[in-house]
Amino acid sequence: MTTTASHGFSHAPMEQCPFMPVFGPPAIMFDRGRGTELWDSDGKRYLDFLTGLAVVSLGHANPIVAEAVGDQAERLLHVSNFFANPVATEAAVKINGLLKTATGHDGQVFFTNSGAESVECAIKLARKHGGRGRHTVVSALGSFHGRTLASLAATGQPEKHEPFQPMPDGFRHVAWNDLEAMRNAVDGSVAAVLIETIQGEGGVNPASVEYVQGIRALCDEVGALMIVDEIQTGFGRTGAWFGFEHAGVAPDVITMAKAMGNGMPVGACWARTEVAAVFRPGDHGSTYSGTAIACSAVNATIDEMQRIDAPARAVAQGRRLVDALRSVAGVADVRGRGLMLGVELDEGLDARRAYAHLLDAGLIVNAVKPDTIRLLPPLTVSDDEIDEAVAMIADALLTQIHERSTET
Repeated sequence: MTTTASHGFSHAPMEQCPFMPVFGPPAIMFDRGRGTELWDSDGKRYLDFLTGLAVVSLGHANPIVAEAVGDQAERLLHVSNFFANPVATEAAVKINGLLKTATGHDGQVFFTNSGAESVECAIKLARKHGGRGRHTVVSALGSFHGRTLASLAATGQPEKHEPFQPMPDGFRHVAWNDLEAMRNAVDGSVAAVLIETIQGEGGVNPASVEYVQGIRALCDEVGALMIVDEIQTGFGRTGAWFGFEHAGVAPDVITMAKAMGNGMPVGACWARTEVAAVFRPGDHGSTYSGTAIACSAVNATIDEMQRIDAPARAVAQGRRLVDALRSVAGVADVRGRGLMLGVELDEGLDARRAYAHLLDAGLIVNAVKPDTIRLLPPLTVSDDEIDEAVAMIADALLTQIHERSTET
């Protein structure tokens, strides 16, 4: 791992990476970005079609967000939650406004530092709402909800549980997009059903409208809460402000993070007012909940997303990207919504090899499954940038096709 002198930090390559090895040694050090573009410490340009895993939805170094954060840094960074600050109050009102429009319900917000913490809040809220003996949370196989112990227990990927056994009790996992399996799992011990409307890390797998609507009806029938994880799908990514809107349902609790701060570490858990009311002082908390500097980014991000009509941009640019990808040799299918897309490759093609080829060529994506590349470009991506990225993907797949033909 090497470093750059541009911020006054320069030395020879390190003998040991300074970071814990949970991500592996960093492949590249990025020094700056603007919009869809990134430059590494050697000055090489990349197109970012991953955006920090759906975080930087308004593009890198967005001037509106940067100005808001800079101004706030000179005014007030943080006070404890013994007190209010106007920036967090404004952000909570904005989020509730978006969700009142989407759900028809008023609600209340708890600010977090990340998506996993938003899920933790939702799980605790569901357990208290259900009461003793009604604490189980049901989620889907293939889901991803975070890496803290409770959010990891809710994550439907058993291989991620093994190093940390025994996991917390009170979690069940059922087959994805299978309403009958969900019906069989939800009984009187269930406090909540927790779902993504599109599984992100699970392979960009959209839920059917009937599945989401069926879960809402099931929760109503048994008196369980419906929690929707909008951490990756929220804030315009799918072509609606929130992914659940495509099914026309109103969840009881919604978790969010990622794009809401355009790079600032911030998340939130929203719940209908009558559900949020079960919390009492001391039931939950976080030192940095509603910190002014993070909420300044939230306010600027939401304002700018509204100004550019971010959901409409996701629809238009997503359509252009999908149409172009479907004509590429080696692409078997493109699934997802808006600008949250999974590119499924033809049998025999390797997404990990394509990822490596594309990174070397200057396009950042990720291989979310052995046969699937995930694309999460900024909602501000231009037509020319889409065309450039598709050309690089076509080249990467054509290279593999030629290599495979020579091998056989």
